[in-house]
Amino acid sequence: MTLKQLDDERLVLFLREGKMTAFEEIYRRYWYKLYSIAYHQTGIREEAEELVQEVFLKLWSRRSEVQIRHLGMYLTIAVRNQVYDYIKSQISYRKYQEYLIFQELHQHFDTDEIVNYTDLTEAVEKVLSRLPEKSAEVFKRSRFENQSVREIAQVLNLSEKAVEYHITKSLRFLKDNLKEYHTDN
Repeated sequence: MTLKQLDDERLVLFLREGKMTAFEEIYRRYWYKLYSIAYHQTGIREEAEELVQEVFLKLWSRRSEVQIRHLGMYLTIAVRNQVYDYIKSQISYRKYQEYLIFQELHQHFDTDEIVNYTDLTEAVEKVLSRLPEKSAEVFKRSRFENQSVREIAQVLNLSEKAVEYHITKSLRFLKDNLKEYHTDN
């Protein structure tokens, strides 16, 4: 009997014993399914491939510890968790970048340099009005109404990735168009 003919339970037993051929068969059976899940969630081919690779690396490194009853379900949940962690880290990174931008703007302002808060608010509104309608709406919901990426995606019928794209695009546009309000000291 070849490995291709074995059911998942037997493959998992061989995997626990450290048989590389069993791992390779699991990889062949499930790689594309896991990649499809990751790609559907991230929309980025390279990221999806890396996330799937990470799932398989963890599977191999933890092969003797982990209890797997249903291999397909286990791997599907594992890749979804990897994607979740990836998206969470991307959101955290974006929020951190946003924090740095606003900190930079804030630190370089002297109260004498800004006529008043109203002028800055008007400038921000003016710049936002030059954004495409969808980007401006996503940005306002995110920053002014404190809606999460998931909430915005649901309300506007967009993917979370699209919402993140609009926010990032808006932040760059604001930074580029509000240069007069900060210095490069």
